[in-house]
Amino acid sequence: MKTGNASLPLHGGKCPAWLFTHMKALSAAIIEVIIEDKGTAEVLRRLSDPYWFQALGCVVGFDWHSSGVTTTVCGAVKEGLADIAPRAGLYFAGGKGKASRKTPAEIISVLEHYPVAAEARELIYASRMAAKVDNTAVQDGFQLYHHFFVFTAAGEWAIVQQGMNEDLRQARRYHWLSSKLADFTEEPQAAICCDRAADTLNLVSRENGGIRDLSSKIACRQPSRIIGEIKQMEETLPTLALPRRHSIPRSSYLNKALNAVYAEQPQNFEQLLAIPGVGPGTLRALCLVAEVAYGVKPSFTDPVRYSFAHGGKDGFPFPVNEKDIENSYTTLERALRKARAGRKEQLDALRNLARWHSQAITIKAGPFPADHNRQLVQDSKRGFLNRGSKETLFQPGLF
Repeated sequence: MKTGNASLPLHGGKCPAWLFTHMKALSAAIIEVIIEDKGTAEVLRRLSDPYWFQALGCVVGFDWHSSGVTTTVCGAVKEGLADIAPRAGLYFAGGKGKASRKTPAEIISVLEHYPVAAEARELIYASRMAAKVDNTAVQDGFQLYHHFFVFTAAGEWAIVQQGMNEDLRQARRYHWLSSKLADFTEEPQAAICCDRAADTLNLVSRENGGIRDLSSKIACRQPSRIIGEIKQMEETLPTLALPRRHSIPRSSYLNKALNAVYAEQPQNFEQLLAIPGVGPGTLRALCLVAEVAYGVKPSFTDPVRYSFAHGGKDGFPFPVNEKDIENSYTTLERALRKARAGRKEQLDALRNLARWHSQAITIKAGPFPADHNRQLVQDSKRGFLNRGSKETLFQPGLF
C-alpha cells in the first residue's frame, strides 16, 4: 500500500562528512530502539509514514524540508545499520541514482546469505511495480531518481522513493508498505502530504477504474488500429481533455510499445503496467482512445494533501551542535545496552517521553483563523484531536 507523498524543494550541495557520520550513528540508535521495543515490522511502518520520516530527518540533524533529506537519511540508515540490521532480520537495497538500479541484485544477494520468507522474484516485482506506479501510472510530472527498498526476514517490505520536477524546482517523495497492500493499481495512497497540487493523470485512483479496464482491453487490439484512431482524433478534434504536458509520443515509439503489449495480451491493468516498455506515453495514448472512443473521462485529481531537535545542515533554524547530537545517540545506545541486560527503566522513560511528545505537540496544517488555532491547541492538550484529521498534523514520536 502506498502510504503517502511529500513534496520538497530541490536543494543543491552535499551533506558534510562530519554530519553524515553523526547521522548514521543517531539514526541507527533510533531504529535499534524500535527493533528492541516492537520489532522489525514496526521499522517498516515508521519508514512508510511520511511525517515520521520527515521528523527523523530533522532529529538526526540534516534538514527539515529539502529534497536531500530523503536521499541522505536513507543513506545514513542503510550505512549506519549495515552490520546491525541483518542480525535482526532487517535488510536494505537501492538508493539514489545508480544505486537504485542495483535494487534487484541487492535483494538477490540478501536472499543468498540470509533466510527470508519470500522469493526474490516476489520482492523484485514489488520493487519494480511500486516504481512503475509512481513513475508511470501517477503522471504528476516527477521523474523517479531514488528508490530505497527495506524488507524483513518475514518477507514484509517498505519503499521510500523520490521523483524530481526540475521545472518546479521540487521533489516528491512516495512511501509504500506491503502489510497494507491490497492492489497495486487502485487507491494505494493513504496519507498524502503536499503544498502544491496540479492536474495529474492518476490512473490508480478509484475514479479511473473504467479507464484502467478499457486501457487493458484496448491494448490487446492490433497496434495499427490504435494508432489509426489516435491519428484520426488528432486531425479532427480541436481540443482534448488531457493536460498539455501529457502529450502523445511520436507514432514510431508508440508502435513499438503497443506491439510489445499486443504480444503479451494483458488481462488487467496491473499486467499492462508491468510490461517492460509501457511508459507514461503509452498509457496516455490508451486513455485517449478510451476517452474519445468510449466516452470514459479520466480523473486528473492530484493525489496529494511538515520538527527540530538538533538544527539543520543549512544552519536553519540553528546550526547543528556536534556535542548535542552525539549525546543523543550515546544516550540511546546506553539505554539499549541496559535493556538487553534486563534493566529497561531508561528505555521506558525515553518511550514515555516520546509518547507524551507525540500527544502534546500539534502543527498548524493550513491557514485557519486565530481563534480556530487556539481551539486546536486546547483540544490537543485535552486529547480530543482526531489523528486522522486533515486540519492538524501531529509531531510523530520517534520511538
